[in-house]
Amino acid sequence: MSESTIMFPNLGIVLPHVGKSVSVLGFEIAFYGMVIALGMLCGISLLTKVAERTGQDKEMYFDLSLITIVCAILGARLYYVIFSWDSYKNNLIEIFNFRGGGLAIYGGVLAGILTVWIFSVKKKKSFGQLADTICTGLVVGQIIGRWGNFFNREAFGGYTDGFFAMALPQAAVRADEITAEMSAKAYMAEGTKFIQVHPTFLYESLWNICVLILLLVLTRKKRFHGEVFLAYLAGYGLGRFWIEGLRTDQLLLPGIGLPVSQVLSGMLFVISIIILFMGLKKCKKDKNQI
Repeated sequence: MSESTIMFPNLGIVLPHVGKSVSVLGFEIAFYGMVIALGMLCGISLLTKVAERTGQDKEMYFDLSLITIVCAILGARLYYVIFSWDSYKNNLIEIFNFRGGGLAIYGGVLAGILTVWIFSVKKKKSFGQLADTICTGLVVGQIIGRWGNFFNREAFGGYTDGFFAMALPQAAVRADEITAEMSAKAYMAEGTKFIQVHPTFLYESLWNICVLILLLVLTRKKRFHGEVFLAYLAGYGLGRFWIEGLRTDQLLLPGIGLPVSQVLSGMLFVISIIILFMGLKKCKKDKNQI
């Protein structure tokens, strides 16, 4: 076996040659970028369909999506740099080296929300309605985009021998993401040393499929603008809170050492549930007054 092998031993799956890029006319194109781009295209396709089915201007959403994607990428990079400052403070030019990796999804989500809010103010549109529609495409992008981590052998969790356990060549993984338990339980297979980990990218992708189903059901039955968006924040936040606790590449809050994304996930879940409950209570009250 080689360093390009990825296995799921308890599922009986062996993928002998999983590359990180493909060469096109002499240029190396990373699978990570291709997967992210595919996720964006599929997300835009879905949200414009949702806009059309709910009587909205799909062309407006296409334009908004392109603006939001650019801002989200910048936000994802800024978030990562802020919480990994020690890696950049002595070499500031590396901040602009996007090809070197370093995007944090929550930074993209927060920047995207801000972009949609500014758009709603300028265009005098309902932020809740825009966010309800946009989040359906966003979660599709997350479902597909997470598979970029698979090709990069990154964003995995600690050691496991569970049903979905993933085995990676130790040499293909960044050393600072390998825990002592992984090293202690590493094993040789046909001359290659493997570590076994939680495939957290897979967990998050599967979780988000469930979130997407919930959002599509709510889109048809929602009682107020913003309900679908709040459900997205709560659903994604709950899943990410659990999944983030498994990962070995966490960005930590300075001083207290807690995983920043886990803290943010917990906060978003609680706050969105409270606002969602208040919104539903108001709808019920208004209905009773009719």
